[in-house]
Amino acid sequence: MSVLNWKHHTLIQALMSRGPLTEDELFIIFADVTGKTPRGNKRELNDYLLKINKELSYVQMEMRCCRNQNDGGVCYGLVNTVPDEQSKLGTKYSVPQIALFKGVIEAIVQDVTAQGSISNIDALNIRLENQVQNGTGSEYQEGPSQIPPALRNFSMSQKEKTLDELVRDNWLCHTPDGAIGLGARSYLDLRSWFNSSGIPSCEVCNEAGVKGKVCQNEGCTARIHHHCLEKKISHSRGDIVCPSCGIQWHRGVAKTEVIEEEGDLNGHIQSQLPAGSKKKRLRADTNIPAAAFGCASSQGSQSGSSRRITRASARLS
Repeated sequence: MSVLNWKHHTLIQALMSRGPLTEDELFIIFADVTGKTPRGNKRELNDYLLKINKELSYVQMEMRCCRNQNDGGVCYGLVNTVPDEQSKLGTKYSVPQIALFKGVIEAIVQDVTAQGSISNIDALNIRLENQVQNGTGSEYQEGPSQIPPALRNFSMSQKEKTLDELVRDNWLCHTPDGAIGLGARSYLDLRSWFNSSGIPSCEVCNEAGVKGKVCQNEGCTARIHHHCLEKKISHSRGDIVCPSCGIQWHRGVAKTEVIEEEGDLNGHIQSQLPAGSKKKRLRADTNIPAAAFGCASSQGSQSGSSRRITRASARLS
């Protein structure tokens, strides 16, 4: 068994105390404790992360990296790898707060326009009882008297405070236009679930396209992350066509930083996830895994809402 030294401990403690870090932030800490910069040569950093993850596997945790789909930047964080009953005890959030978060996640990923966010009003109006199962394993549909008091009495002001807390803890974020989007911690913790839950994958990087540009062809489910599309456009001299249906792709994209890919984001940190089908449609059953809510906390596997948002209805809203 390999032994971690104080340098490894510092990296772990930085992620535990500060939460998810951007690539630049982690690089600065790594350079400070090792005297080596990983910029341009990540072999040294990958060696450290490999050794850390080998030890963290004994406590069912992992140091993981992924791209934040809001800005295309790479972020690093510690996540829980096993959705067990013990991990549920570690969460600081109450059942209504977890139900609200689950509802926000479902509303965002079920939007076939891939906006990656919902309005603050829509977030506040999420029905919490749709996110929690009763004793028979189905959603509460018998009436208000059957809904647990904790959910029934969860006020609008409590929802507002919960959203603020989730934003502060990096589970959610405020978008520039005032909407509610996913935070870096959600992209880290739910990365595997995103890739296996039927969300159409990005046609460029094959990661789940939670937020991106969708094909203008009504019958096509293809989508590309904004940062992937910018990179594709910057490297193309001719017209961009949809990789799935072949129609011309509109070049208008959100303004984000163009970031060069350097192979698999996780490199040798973890094994590559199996590529999801590019033609999958969103499934109604979007159960949030119990590993959500961080390294030492999670939420139960519960039945999700079956509400779907069509492109036609999204345009009318």
